[in-house]
Amino acid sequence: MGSSSNRNTLGTLERGFEVVSLLMRNDGARVTEVADELDIAPSTAHKYLATLHNERFVVKEGDEYQVGMRFLTVGGYAKHRNPAYEIAAQKIRSLADQTGERAQFVVAEHGRAIYTETIVLEPTAVMTDRRNGRVRYLHSSAAGKAILAQYSREKVRDVIDRWGLPAETENTITDPEALFSELDRIETDDVAFNDEESIDGLRSVGAAVTTADDEVIGAISVSGPANRLKGDRFQEKLPDTVLGVVNEIELTIAYS
Repeated sequence: MGSSSNRNTLGTLERGFEVVSLLMRNDGARVTEVADELDIAPSTAHKYLATLHNERFVVKEGDEYQVGMRFLTVGGYAKHRNPAYEIAAQKIRSLADQTGERAQFVVAEHGRAIYTETIVLEPTAVMTDRRNGRVRYLHSSAAGKAILAQYSREKVRDVIDRWGLPAETENTITDPEALFSELDRIETDDVAFNDEESIDGLRSVGAAVTTADDEVIGAISVSGPANRLKGDRFQEKLPDTVLGVVNEIELTIAYS
């Protein structure tokens, strides 16, 4: 699931990205490890790694290859190509400051959630693994569900067909009809909740950021441990705070 390979794509380019993904997943790898995991000849693995090294996208540390800093150039461009992303990123710090919890801005590409800004200001805020650049499912997070609620139901079905609804915890929504029911509620209330659906013990409150033409830009959310995000704080106070920040972002985008 999730593969887009077809006769209109370049296999060599796809394999090159597989090599990069492997280096990220394994925190670096030797030529033989790349060859074994991708089931290719060591000489072929070496050519891919040598090409990536020559283009400065990977670095060599001893006999091991690692992803290089040049990807920051690519990622930095992607992160700032839309001025609205920068506006949202600036407001995320305010959200983290107001709540004392981890705050994040998430965008969606190819049916997946990508964390572009994650802010932790208080030592008690929970970081987990939601670092900048982290790719997650949309259906199991507050920000992701807030984005899905802005989509047509046909587009949501396309996301489900491509990525499925895998369970990350026992609370993850894995039934399409249950998800559609949840998205209807979010569309009405403008607020999405993650009640330990992506990580046990973690709750989140999120809301979508849209343009004046109702085009979804992304979503913001605030996350924290279930023992702190409960009762009125989880159901009312944090939603009000999140929606207030969304309003600030959308007004700034509209008049900038």
